[in-house]
Amino acid sequence: MTEIKEERPIILITNDDGITAPGIKSLVNAVKDLGDVIVVAPDKPQSGMGHAITIGVPLRLNRVKDIFDGAEAWQTNGTPVDCVKLAVDKILHRKPDICLSGINHGANHSINVIYSGTMSAAMEASIESIPSIGFSLLDYSIEADFTAAEHYVHKIVKSVLGKKFEKHFLLNVNIPSMPLELMNGIKVCRQAYAKYDEDFDERQDPNGRKYYWLTGQFVNFDEGEDTDVWALEHNYVSVVPVQFDLTNYTLKKELEKNWDIL
Repeated sequence: MTEIKEERPIILITNDDGITAPGIKSLVNAVKDLGDVIVVAPDKPQSGMGHAITIGVPLRLNRVKDIFDGAEAWQTNGTPVDCVKLAVDKILHRKPDICLSGINHGANHSINVIYSGTMSAAMEASIESIPSIGFSLLDYSIEADFTAAEHYVHKIVKSVLGKKFEKHFLLNVNIPSMPLELMNGIKVCRQAYAKYDEDFDERQDPNGRKYYWLTGQFVNFDEGEDTDVWALEHNYVSVVPVQFDLTNYTLKKELEKNWDIL
């Protein structure tokens, strides 16, 4: 009897910090033993791009040699969402078994998920029925230590690859910046109600013309102990299941029942 060999999973990796960011190298390192890794990432930082796509400007896609150990790599001048679209349409011979985005330098908890290029790339893959996870480390430093993050990335991805979930499976994973031995494990959470208290700092350029620099402070209004913010503050890795259906079903029922214009 001939032994039938199962195909190794195809793992698509992208990010919003750019293909040379330390976080994406750590992500590759964390999962390269779990499948065949293909990296398609922006050629420069694209933080805060949200779900932007490129229209009206040519997209370039170039193979990059010798940048990752154990992964094929491509870079594009497009957004994180463009990376996923190009990977699925132009590079992969089939849909990947999973799409991983990150590891982002900095938090993507709570309201950050709306603005995040990291999470929007994962969400785009989810729209295409590819199980997807966005990973973020609560450390903005280019010299951040990703050791503990790699441990939890490997643990989570290995578990997800071994199970069948609904076709639009999508997780937002945030990891505290601390040694592994100080972490309390993983907690499945909801997104905290929080926002940025923002201001535009008005300045002048050398020619005397005004310009503005966005500043702000993250403010958490949510005291619940089941939120991602709470979990991270208490040394847990937060895992928030996310969906791209933005329908408010509670309000939908209320309007259908009580709105006098219907």
